Amino acid sequence: MLQANAPDDYVLATGVGYTIREFLTTSFGHVGLDWEEFVKFDERYLRPTEVDALVGDPSRAKEELGWTPSIDGLELAKLMVDADIAALEHEGNHWIDTVSLDSWRAK
Repeated sequence: MLQANAPDDYVLATGVGYTIREFLTTSFGHVGLDWEEFVKFDERYLRPTEVDALVGDPSRAKEELGWTPSIDGLELAKLMVDADIAALEHEGNHWIDTVSLDSWRAK
């Protein structure tokens, strides 16, 4: 977005949809847990006009900025779990967050 000549809004997404079940299976499975032991479904929280699927369209960011996703949504879920675990391990202590993905390292 810093490459753009003028400020604007862009959708940064993979363009691939995942079900909540897939996200939960990946997230909990990443740490060896069965999500069904921890997550309960409550119909009271369903939205009456819920859409069937929400998938971000990153085509404008690709066309105008040359941006493409470097990881998929399920890999992002694992990174989020790892970040939460690291935060809990350092709870109450000051620490510097360093994100390190193999794909970000110079080759």
